[in-house]
Amino acid sequence: MYTHAFFFYFFSFIAIFSALMVITSRSTINSVFFLILDFISVGCLFIMVGAEFLGMILLIVYVGAVAVLFLFVVMMLNVAEQKQSWFMGKKSTHIPIGLLFSVLIFLELLVVVGGWKYKENLMTSSTLNMDKKISNTHEIGSVMYTDYVLYFQISGIILLLSMIGAIILTYRKRENIKRQSYFNQISRERSSAVEIKEVSFDKGVKIDD
Repeated sequence: MYTHAFFFYFFSFIAIFSALMVITSRSTINSVFFLILDFISVGCLFIMVGAEFLGMILLIVYVGAVAVLFLFVVMMLNVAEQKQSWFMGKKSTHIPIGLLFSVLIFLELLVVVGGWKYKENLMTSSTLNMDKKISNTHEIGSVMYTDYVLYFQISGIILLLSMIGAIILTYRKRENIKRQSYFNQISRERSSAVEIKEVSFDKGVKIDD
Protein backbone atom coordinates (compact mmCIF):
# COMPACT_ATOMS: atom_id res chain seq x y z
CA MET A 1 0.00 0.00 0.00
CA TYR A 2 2.74 2.45 0.96
CA THR A 3 4.82 1.44 -2.05
CA HIS A 4 1.91 2.10 -4.41
CA ALA A 5 1.27 5.52 -2.81
CA PHE A 6 4.97 6.39 -2.98
CA PHE A 7 5.24 5.66 -6.70
CA PHE A 8 1.93 7.45 -7.36
CA TYR A 9 3.12 10.68 -5.75
CA PHE A 10 6.57 10.25 -7.29
CA PHE A 11 5.26 10.05 -10.88
CA SER A 12 2.67 12.74 -10.15
CA PHE A 13 5.36 15.14 -8.99
CA ILE A 14 7.47 14.41 -12.08
CA ALA A 15 4.45 14.89 -14.37
CA ILE A 16 3.54 18.26 -12.83
CA PHE A 17 7.16 19.46 -12.78
CA SER A 18 7.81 18.45 -16.40
CA ALA A 19 4.52 20.06 -17.52
CA LEU A 20 5.57 23.34 -15.93
CA MET A 21 9.00 23.09 -17.53
CA VAL A 22 7.41 22.58 -20.95
CA ILE A 23 5.77 26.01 -20.84
CA THR A 24 8.52 27.85 -18.94
CA SER A 25 11.65 26.54 -20.63
CA ARG A 26 13.30 29.09 -22.94
CA SER A 27 14.81 26.39 -25.15
CA THR A 28 12.44 24.67 -27.55
CA ILE A 29 14.49 21.48 -27.58
CA ASN A 30 14.36 21.27 -23.78
CA SER A 31 10.59 21.80 -23.89
CA VAL A 32 10.20 18.79 -26.18
CA PHE A 33 12.36 16.66 -23.88
CA PHE A 34 10.30 17.68 -20.86
CA LEU A 35 7.16 16.86 -22.86
CA ILE A 36 8.52 13.34 -23.44
CA LEU A 37 9.20 13.03 -19.70
CA ASP A 38 5.65 14.18 -18.99
CA PHE A 39 4.22 11.54 -21.34
CA ILE A 40 6.26 8.82 -19.66
CA SER A 41 5.16 9.87 -16.17
CA VAL A 42 1.46 10.03 -17.11
CA GLY A 43 1.76 6.67 -18.87
CA CYS A 44 3.18 5.13 -15.69
CA LEU A 45 0.26 6.61 -13.71
CA PHE A 46 -2.23 5.04 -16.13
CA ILE A 47 -0.54 1.66 -15.75
CA MET A 48 -0.64 1.96 -11.95
CA VAL A 49 -4.41 2.59 -11.88
CA GLY A 50 -5.11 -0.40 -14.11
CA ALA A 51 -5.53 1.33 -17.49
CA GLU A 52 -2.59 -0.45 -19.07
CA PHE A 53 -3.85 0.13 -22.61
CA LEU A 54 -3.85 3.93 -22.24
CA GLY A 55 -0.45 3.80 -20.56
CA MET A 56 1.12 1.76 -23.35
CA ILE A 57 -0.53 3.99 -25.97
CA LEU A 58 1.13 7.02 -24.34
CA LEU A 59 4.50 5.30 -24.26
CA ILE A 60 4.38 3.81 -27.76
CA VAL A 61 2.46 6.39 -29.78
CA TYR A 62 3.16 9.69 -28.06
CA VAL A 63 6.69 9.08 -26.80
CA GLY A 64 7.78 6.87 -29.68
CA ALA A 65 6.19 8.79 -32.55
CA VAL A 66 4.55 12.12 -31.74
CA ALA A 67 7.25 13.52 -29.45
CA VAL A 68 9.99 12.42 -31.86
CA LEU A 69 8.04 14.10 -34.66
CA PHE A 70 7.91 17.30 -32.59
CA LEU A 71 11.65 17.08 -32.09
CA PHE A 72 12.35 16.69 -35.81
CA VAL A 73 10.00 19.57 -36.68
CA VAL A 74 11.70 21.84 -34.14
CA MET A 75 15.12 20.94 -35.55
CA MET A 76 13.97 21.54 -39.13
CA LEU A 77 12.42 24.88 -38.24
CA ASN A 78 15.65 25.93 -36.53
CA VAL A 79 13.77 27.81 -33.84
CA ALA A 80 16.09 30.10 -31.95
CA GLU A 81 15.82 30.70 -28.25
CA GLN A 82 13.32 33.46 -27.66
CA LYS A 83 13.87 36.00 -24.96
CA GLN A 84 11.09 36.86 -22.61
CA SER A 85 10.46 40.16 -24.34
CA TRP A 86 6.95 40.57 -22.96
CA PHE A 87 8.21 40.55 -19.38
CA MET A 88 11.11 42.83 -20.29
CA GLY A 89 8.78 45.65 -21.36
CA LYS A 90 8.62 44.94 -25.10
CA LYS A 91 5.26 44.31 -26.70
CA SER A 92 4.42 40.79 -27.79
CA THR A 93 1.04 39.54 -28.95
CA HIS A 94 1.35 35.76 -28.60
CA ILE A 95 2.05 35.70 -24.86
CA PRO A 96 -1.13 37.59 -23.76
CA ILE A 97 -3.26 35.50 -26.12
CA GLY A 98 -1.68 32.32 -24.75
CA LEU A 99 -2.36 33.43 -21.18
CA LEU A 100 -5.98 34.22 -22.08
CA PHE A 101 -6.56 30.78 -23.56
CA SER A 102 -4.81 29.18 -20.58
CA VAL A 103 -7.21 30.90 -18.18
CA LEU A 104 -10.21 29.80 -20.26
CA ILE A 105 -9.03 26.18 -20.31
CA PHE A 106 -8.40 26.30 -16.56
CA LEU A 107 -11.93 27.59 -15.94
CA GLU A 108 -13.35 24.82 -18.14
CA LEU A 109 -11.44 22.25 -16.12
CA LEU A 110 -12.86 23.69 -12.91
CA VAL A 111 -16.39 23.41 -14.32
CA VAL A 112 -15.80 19.81 -15.42
CA VAL A 113 -14.27 18.75 -12.09
CA GLY A 114 -16.97 20.55 -10.08
CA GLY A 115 -19.78 19.06 -12.15
CA TRP A 116 -18.31 15.59 -11.84
CA LYS A 117 -17.74 15.82 -8.10
CA TYR A 118 -21.11 17.23 -7.12
CA LYS A 119 -23.20 15.27 -9.60
CA GLU A 120 -26.13 13.56 -7.87
CA ASN A 121 -26.36 10.39 -9.94
CA LEU A 122 -22.61 9.85 -10.03
CA MET A 123 -21.72 6.35 -11.14
CA THR A 124 -18.83 4.77 -9.25
CA SER A 125 -16.73 1.80 -10.22
CA SER A 126 -18.58 -0.41 -7.73
CA THR A 127 -21.92 0.15 -9.52
CA LEU A 128 -20.63 -0.59 -13.01
CA ASN A 129 -21.58 -3.84 -14.67
CA MET A 130 -18.21 -5.05 -15.90
CA ASP A 131 -17.50 -8.36 -17.57
CA LYS A 132 -14.18 -9.69 -16.36
CA LYS A 133 -13.79 -11.74 -19.54
CA ILE A 134 -13.54 -8.56 -21.65
CA SER A 135 -10.26 -6.66 -21.43
CA ASN A 136 -9.80 -2.91 -21.19
CA THR A 137 -8.70 -2.74 -24.82
CA HIS A 138 -11.96 -4.30 -26.06
CA GLU A 139 -14.04 -2.01 -23.84
CA ILE A 140 -12.26 1.14 -25.02
CA GLY A 141 -12.51 0.04 -28.65
CA SER A 142 -16.22 -0.71 -28.42
CA VAL A 143 -16.96 2.68 -26.85
CA MET A 144 -14.64 4.66 -29.13
CA TYR A 145 -15.87 3.19 -32.41
CA THR A 146 -19.58 3.18 -31.51
CA ASP A 147 -20.56 6.07 -29.25
CA TYR A 148 -17.67 8.42 -30.04
CA VAL A 149 -16.82 7.50 -33.62
CA LEU A 150 -17.65 11.03 -34.85
CA TYR A 151 -15.25 12.64 -32.36
CA PHE A 152 -12.62 10.07 -33.32
CA GLN A 153 -12.92 11.02 -36.98
CA ILE A 154 -12.80 14.74 -36.14
CA SER A 155 -9.60 14.23 -34.14
CA GLY A 156 -8.07 12.42 -37.12
CA ILE A 157 -8.94 15.38 -39.38
CA ILE A 158 -7.36 17.79 -36.87
CA LEU A 159 -4.17 15.72 -36.82
CA LEU A 160 -4.14 15.70 -40.63
CA LEU A 161 -4.43 19.50 -40.68
CA SER A 162 -1.62 19.73 -38.14
CA MET A 163 0.60 17.58 -40.35
CA ILE A 164 -0.18 19.74 -43.39
CA GLY A 165 0.59 22.87 -41.35
CA ALA A 166 3.95 21.45 -40.27
CA ILE A 167 4.82 20.63 -43.89
CA ILE A 168 3.89 24.16 -45.00
CA LEU A 169 5.99 25.71 -42.23
CA THR A 170 9.07 23.64 -43.08
CA TYR A 171 8.74 23.96 -46.86
CA ARG A 172 11.36 26.16 -48.43
CA LYS A 173 11.40 26.75 -52.18
CA ARG A 174 14.94 26.49 -53.51
CA GLU A 175 16.01 28.43 -56.57
CA ASN A 176 18.21 27.37 -59.53
CA ILE A 177 17.01 23.78 -59.38
CA LYS A 178 15.63 21.93 -62.38
CA ARG A 179 12.18 20.64 -61.52
CA GLN A 180 9.83 18.28 -63.27
CA SER A 181 6.27 19.16 -64.18
CA TYR A 182 4.37 15.91 -63.77
CA PHE A 183 1.15 17.30 -65.22
CA ASN A 184 2.91 18.46 -68.38
CA GLN A 185 4.61 15.09 -68.76
CA ILE A 186 1.39 13.15 -68.34
CA SER A 187 -0.80 15.41 -70.48
CA ARG A 188 1.57 15.89 -73.44
CA GLU A 189 0.66 14.45 -76.83
CA ARG A 190 2.65 12.82 -79.59
CA SER A 191 2.68 15.96 -81.70
CA SER A 192 4.35 17.99 -78.95
CA ALA A 193 6.75 15.26 -77.83
CA VAL A 194 7.96 13.74 -81.11
CA GLU A 195 9.16 15.64 -84.16
CA ILE A 196 9.79 13.80 -87.43
CA LYS A 197 12.25 15.30 -89.89
CA GLU A 198 13.08 14.28 -93.42
CA VAL A 199 16.78 13.62 -93.62
CA SER A 200 18.60 13.73 -96.90
CA PHE A 201 21.00 10.94 -97.72
CA ASP A 202 24.54 11.40 -96.49
CA LYS A 203 23.70 14.68 -94.73
CA GLY A 204 23.34 15.53 -91.09
CA VAL A 205 20.49 17.09 -89.21
CA LYS A 206 20.79 20.43 -87.52
CA ILE A 207 19.17 20.43 -84.12
CA ASP A 208 18.44 24.15 -84.29
CA ASP A 209 16.23 23.78 -87.37
